[in-house]
Amino acid sequence: MRLQENKERIREIQKITGLKPTNFADLIRVAQLIYDPSGGVCGKFVQVDWLYFGIPEGVVENLRFLGQKYQYESPHVSIDIVWEQLTPETRSWFIGHKNMLWEIEEAFPALDED
Repeated sequence: MRLQENKERIREIQKITGLKPTNFADLIRVAQLIYDPSGGVCGKFVQVDWLYFGIPEGVVENLRFLGQKYQYESPHVSIDIVWEQLTPETRSWFIGHKNMLWEIEEAFPALDED
């Protein structure tokens, strides 16, 4: 896909969904937490009831896949790339919960703040 087409696709996604780049970065950070809630600490096992945070099992599975894929990446993955990997259920959930993703992140202590 050419750069101009890519930019147009990103603008289209943002216009239709109302999602911003920061929402997508928050989603990737949540996906990374879902994949590894221990934050990569060896020997630490954390079991989380994601439904407590309002995340249905189907969405959890989709985000776990993304979290594994982008485990060591910056959360600023291109919007169009992320969008294409979301299931319809996850897309709907994401649009409806975009403003509470940071609360999920805040529920887990940042390892670099110790």
